[in-house]
Amino acid sequence: MSSKGQRIGYVRVSSYDQNPDRQLEHLDVDRVFTDKASGKDAERPQLKALLSYAREGDTIVIHGMDRLARNVDDLRRIVLSETRRGVRMQFIKENLIFTGDESPMANLMLSVLGAVAQFERDLIRERQREGIALAKQRGAYTGRKKALIPERVEELCARVGNGERKAALAREFGISRETLYQYLRQNARRKVTARLNGKGDKYRSRKSDN
Repeated sequence: MSSKGQRIGYVRVSSYDQNPDRQLEHLDVDRVFTDKASGKDAERPQLKALLSYAREGDTIVIHGMDRLARNVDDLRRIVLSETRRGVRMQFIKENLIFTGDESPMANLMLSVLGAVAQFERDLIRERQREGIALAKQRGAYTGRKKALIPERVEELCARVGNGERKAALAREFGISRETLYQYLRQNARRKVTARLNGKGDKYRSRKSDN
């Protein structure tokens, strides 16, 4: 690696955008990492590999902000994380470079992005509250439904106990992995409570015999 660092390209193409070469066309980069994934997909192996590969003094070159991040919060987090460790972030479409030693314009852009993100979160929360209030007025709000009925939860926990892969089971049952882990924790707590209650019954039984 030269003392000036490498220029590393990142490209994300979706299933309907099959030409990764166009994103960094005519740009001078030493290496390119390419993901084929939706913008909402959190699991992007090549992005993780890129962020692990980049070193102080390197420049990450991206066609546009929408290619890098899933949302504004994600964008700010990545930009701040990388620039704090001395990696430059260059966005071609927006004509912006973030260096960690920021220009007033770059600082303003990050601040605006942060404000937009907070504004979006507030709007979402307000719409949720309004929707719940209207549903309650109609008598249609019953709270969040559990993803699985008790019988399915028992089946899920039993299959996990038999060694089946959690990720595959989450897909089969139509739940997230976090929801799967919640069911496992709840099941473990129920077993502990049942054992403790069983010991208490035995203790009370012995006491009454005496």
